[in-house]
Amino acid sequence: MTDTPQDMEQVRTALLDAIQLHVPFDGWSETAFRTAIAESGIEPGLARAACPRGAADLAVAYHKRGDDLMVQCLAETDLSDMRFRDLIALAVRFRLEAVEDKECVRRGATLFALPQYGAEGSKLIWGTADRIWTALGDTSEDVNWYTKRASLSAVYGATVLYWLGDDSFDSQPTWDFLDRRIEGVMRFEKAKARVRSNPLLKPLTFGPRMVGSKIKPPHARKPMRMPGFLRSEPAETA
Repeated sequence: MTDTPQDMEQVRTALLDAIQLHVPFDGWSETAFRTAIAESGIEPGLARAACPRGAADLAVAYHKRGDDLMVQCLAETDLSDMRFRDLIALAVRFRLEAVEDKECVRRGATLFALPQYGAEGSKLIWGTADRIWTALGDTSEDVNWYTKRASLSAVYGATVLYWLGDDSFDSQPTWDFLDRRIEGVMRFEKAKARVRSNPLLKPLTFGPRMVGSKIKPPHARKPMRMPGFLRSEPAETA
């Protein structure tokens, strides 16, 4: 009998709960992973099947758990009267406040700075930015889908690094830093809007805007009709 994805998720959850107490001391390491296996009571072979990369897979799960908690907080909060820039700031704040132990994030930053995990770390930050924009109702269907997430990824990544060095009681210096980063992005967006509304400069933006409108986010792309690609819609019959 094979293990279902749900079973594997339960195993990762149990291992993640067990490893968190040891990460501040041993990092997201093999030592911490073996300790988590022993304390969780999970059969070692099953633990390795659920987490082929060991503690690195649990570090990914830890980050995604924080994303889930952030989205839950946003769903439970009345956002109707907030400015959009304040919504972004609140989402990032919820994401950081979802962290129970800052040292787990610091150890994760060290792990994802390694060459073999660098791409994974960038993907996780992008994923957090995507979760934020999606939770806030982003409906972009062109290049703006990418630029919004790229800008927020930069803001979020910089804020995390600042937060890791912030030893204040209420993290107020971090929230001030976050506001400054968002203000910088807003100034750039306002400058773009002024260029688009300027009668002399607007024609110069026609080409880039036309190209940008052709760039679609992953969910809006048409399926490729080529041999070797599965089609989601039923095949046409004669």
